Amino acid sequence: MTYTWDDLFWIFMVYSFVGWCAGVIANALRRKRFINTGFLNLPICPVYGVIGTAYCIFLQELEEEIFFLFLGGAVAAFLVIVITGVILEKVFNRKWWDFSQARFQFQGYLNFAHLLFFGIAAVVCIRFANPLLLDAVHMFPDKVETVLEICLGVLVLTDVVFCIATVTQMHRSAAQAVFFDYVQNFTDDFGNALTRRVQRRMTKAYPNIQLGKILEALKPKEKAAVFAQGCSFYKLVWMFVIGAVAGVAIETVFCRFSMGEWMSRSSFVWGPFSIVWGFGCSFLTALLYRYKDRSDRYIFTYGTVLGGFYEYACSVISERVFGTVFWDYSKIPFNLGGRINLLYCFFWGIAAVVWIKILYPRFSAWIEKIPMKPGKIITWLVLIFLLVDMAMSGLALYRYTDRLTDPEPDNALEVFLDEHFDDERLEKLYPNAKVTGEDGTWQKMNELN
Repeated sequence: MTYTWDDLFWIFMVYSFVGWCAGVIANALRRKRFINTGFLNLPICPVYGVIGTAYCIFLQELEEEIFFLFLGGAVAAFLVIVITGVILEKVFNRKWWDFSQARFQFQGYLNFAHLLFFGIAAVVCIRFANPLLLDAVHMFPDKVETVLEICLGVLVLTDVVFCIATVTQMHRSAAQAVFFDYVQNFTDDFGNALTRRVQRRMTKAYPNIQLGKILEALKPKEKAAVFAQGCSFYKLVWMFVIGAVAGVAIETVFCRFSMGEWMSRSSFVWGPFSIVWGFGCSFLTALLYRYKDRSDRYIFTYGTVLGGFYEYACSVISERVFGTVFWDYSKIPFNLGGRINLLYCFFWGIAAVVWIKILYPRFSAWIEKIPMKPGKIITWLVLIFLLVDMAMSGLALYRYTDRLTDPEPDNALEVFLDEHFDDERLEKLYPNAKVTGEDGTWQKMNELN
């Protein structure tokens, strides 16, 4: 089943509402009273909508593979919940919810028992619920459906802006932040009574974000005297660089001995950087840093599952966004749609152990020896270069696939891309990449010309 943008909108809205209902019922049973557990005032919980949308984007090909559909649904929910929890914790310096007392939990962000329900939900949604839901939605006339989408979109966006303004006011009261002064003025103009009401609702639903607790968490601390101390933003940027460069080197040598030839394994048009290895390195570091002292078997299991899902998601994104497939494991036993295979998933697990236990501590120590001020400046310059390189690589790939049907450039940007990133250069940069056709078939780049 292929999902359109309209389909994804309705899936997001409906599952956000269903998730909100589930949260309210669960809290009502536990606390014996009604509590709006959502971030928004509307009866929707966007995190569930995001999870439902992720199912559609990444797992639709697994409709007939029930076990992998279940596993993928659990992993997708795991990542969405953890990322959401981390973002909210960064804003408030406190967890909005905490499962630290549960026997099987991950950094307090979730209880693993809940993932069983998300895995089952993925199977039910992809195989049964989504077709029924979309059939019901598409019964509306096109104009009526469009009007409903606009009205709901505006309503949700307004609620999001207002709740962010409320959250900002709470955080401003605690931290005296000045960046959102215009938001504060906005809320003052429309009445602090209303924002206080929303704040009371939020603190009832999530006691951890009460103002007093935020103030306690925001008490002045000694400034770090070491550059990129701990698992910080600057450290993760350098982990990306190290992983990206190391990934290209490893894959280049591997291809030389397995295929008998040297070939480019870079993801970017400028420099030897593998985006899959780079993000994978940062991704595993961020998730497993706190568990660096756990057993090798523990880290291996996490690395195998998360690495496999990560590689699968990267393959889906590259095909959906650029119409290009950069690797195909169809000829390797125990593969899943040619996107991942069991052997390479084990490699991810081994890599996680080697990285967290052996390599990361050494690289981390070297990075922390960089002087503070030069380190920050260099990191930002490197990050800007990588973002520009990433954007240019994406544009070059997009133009490559576009040239297959529209060889003549339509604007100055396409002229620039045709001059500097022609077919011959891209085929050297991405020798194993395949372009997907309208029928879903793949064909190597250098076989299309």
